Parts: sequence; C-alpha cells; structure tokens
Amino acid sequence: MRSNLRTFEVARSPRVASRFSSLLPASAVRTLLYSGLLLTAALLLSSAAQAQEAQEAPGYQKEFTYGINLNTNAGLIGGVAVRSTRRLNDDWARFWTLEGVEVKGRKEQRVQNSIGGVYVKGKTNYLFALRPTIGLQRTIFRKAAESGVEVGGLFGAGPSIGLLLPYYIYYDYTQRDPQNPHPSEDIRAEQYDPIKHNDPGKIYDRAPIFSGIGDLKPNIGAHVRGALNFEYGRYRDAVAGIETGFLVEAYAKRLVTLQEQGVATSKINDNVFTSVYMTIYIGSRK
Repeated sequence: MRSNLRTFEVARSPRVASRFSSLLPASAVRTLLYSGLLLTAALLLSSAAQAQEAQEAPGYQKEFTYGINLNTNAGLIGGVAVRSTRRLNDDWARFWTLEGVEVKGRKEQRVQNSIGGVYVKGKTNYLFALRPTIGLQRTIFRKAAESGVEVGGLFGAGPSIGLLLPYYIYYDYTQRDPQNPHPSEDIRAEQYDPIKHNDPGKIYDRAPIFSGIGDLKPNIGAHVRGALNFEYGRYRDAVAGIETGFLVEAYAKRLVTLQEQGVATSKINDNVFTSVYMTIYIGSRK
C-alpha cells in the first residue's frame, strides 16, 4: 500500500491521544494498583467498624454494574467490564462478568524515533482477552443502615478467548538516489516483522490499531480469579464500588506477540499470564 507522506502525517494526528496511555510506565501502573490494594484494606477496616454499629439486610435481588479495569498487564486503562449479580440469600450471591482487556507482554519495549513516532520493538501482534466469568460472592461485612461500605469476597472462573491482532507499522520503502533528491515516497503499512523490517531508521510509526483486523486469530484458554469487592451505595437503586483481586489465565498454546532475531519465541512469549487488577464500577440494582 502506497502512502503520500503528507497524507500520512494527517493520518497520524488522530493517534496522538491514543499515545497518552503509553506515557505512563508499567511500574507506575503497578504502583497505582498496589496503592489501590492498600486503600481497599483501609476501607475494609472502616467498614468493619461501621458494621458493628448497625447493619441492614440487602434490600435488592439483582444488580448490574459496568466499569473500567486497571491491571498489571496493561497500560493506564486495561479494559472494560460488565457484571450481573443475583442474591441467593442474605450472605451469598452468584454473578457473571464479561471483561475485555488488552494483555501486554512484560518484555515489551517502546521506542521513539527521531520524528516522534512510537512503536514497540519486535511486536508482531496485539493480544486482547475476552473473559466471561461465573462465580459466587459472599458478604463479609454488610454496610451500615444509612451508608458505609459493604465488603464481599468472590471467586470465579471461566473460559478465556485470546485474540491475536496483527501489529502494523509504517515502513519506508522509498528508493533514494543522490542524483534524484526528491524521489516518490513509498511508505507502506505492514505487519511488523523484525527480520524483514530490520532498519529502525525506516520505521515511521505504528499504524492504526485495527489495520490487520482481517487476520484476527482466536485462541482458547481458561482463567480463575479471586477478589475483594468494596461496594458503596447510599441509595437503594444505585451502587458504586471497587473490585481488587488476582487473576491467573492459561492458553493451550504459546501466544506469539513478540519476535526477536536469533531468540526463540518461547523465551519472550507466554501461554500463562498472571495479574493484579482493580475494577472501578458504577451501576444500578433492584
């Protein structure tokens, strides 16, 4: 695919906002999540004190929430989640959750070239995961009669659908000749191949994320999760809260997202992923 450089520069501009998440290093995201765990521990102690004062039985049977997910395998925002919960009795509830997140390899290394383009060195595929989860939740501390935080512990499991989406870059194939100072530019969007695209000076930028949507490849796996749920609801028909926990996910085969010349893919790619996550949600109940 040929692209005029001026057209290319215009096409690049909408992606400036998408780079915001790359400005936050993975270590900062992990620090944010661990801080969230400390915060939820403080909320647990606070809600326990409130529960000693007054408690009320649940005044609802169904709850539906949606929110954003932060986790240690992604950038600033990892993905989104929706959840439906049904009360079985005063202490137990069953739920289902559908979560969609991006999973990034721990060995990913972002590179910025001389013209400001940003790409991930050696990345050949994005990995997105769809996780339908079914599980049970038990109320640990019920909120006070008028306000407070209700704390629950939950466990869930389900299949994982890993989607490998080709990672495209803009690569410069322009034939330059000293006798022709203004050659016709030949810049193409192609799936990144570190062996073929071995000149970093010719990589302009990453292409739009859905450039390779026609070559999407699904992979089947499974996951389990355990978490604490901190739910705040001043009104009976509205709810907001935080879920923090740990997730383990495994796939039948190794998912190749990175390649490096002379390095076996088994050394830089995984089929088992672990993460600490936090989901911030709002919703309604009845």
